[in-house]
Amino acid sequence: MKITTLIITLIFMTVNVLAQNKKSFYDFKATTIEGQPFDLSTLKGKKVLVVNVASKCGNTPQYAQLEELYKKYGPEKFVILGFPANNFLSQEPGTNAEILNFCTLNYGVTFPMMSKISVKGKEIDPLYRWLTSKQENGVLDAPVKWNFQKFMIDENGNLAGVVAPGDSPKSEKIINWIEKK
Repeated sequence: MKITTLIITLIFMTVNVLAQNKKSFYDFKATTIEGQPFDLSTLKGKKVLVVNVASKCGNTPQYAQLEELYKKYGPEKFVILGFPANNFLSQEPGTNAEILNFCTLNYGVTFPMMSKISVKGKEIDPLYRWLTSKQENGVLDAPVKWNFQKFMIDENGNLAGVVAPGDSPKSEKIINWIEKK
């Protein structure tokens, strides 16, 4: 009887420790494209669309659709975060300053852009490790397949879903998610 009680106690303690160690989106920090620290916990209560972006990709015109979404739904309850990455065929070779200039001049981007990071491989940014690994996010494995993969984060900092790189930022899946109360 004592051994059974001890085993049950150990199981509950282990589950409690694991639950406490589970990270949310809000546990991460980033750096803006201008070089300023950005604490993702400042986005609590908002839906966030996290997108790895690139300037020389067939999907680059999605910047215009992302900006339209941001103007329609943001920034009070919805935010888009662009994370430039050069992981696919060197399609984002520029510096942060060059990327910001490109996005502003060509697409009028006003949603927050972060500093260039790696979204896969040995150099993967900790946020993207969390986004892409079920072991870390508790929801699903979603390795980044190409530029403009979209991660949906709910108001509580949990991964709510992923949209493929080639799918429009204005897809029914994203619009329904944003508009869902």
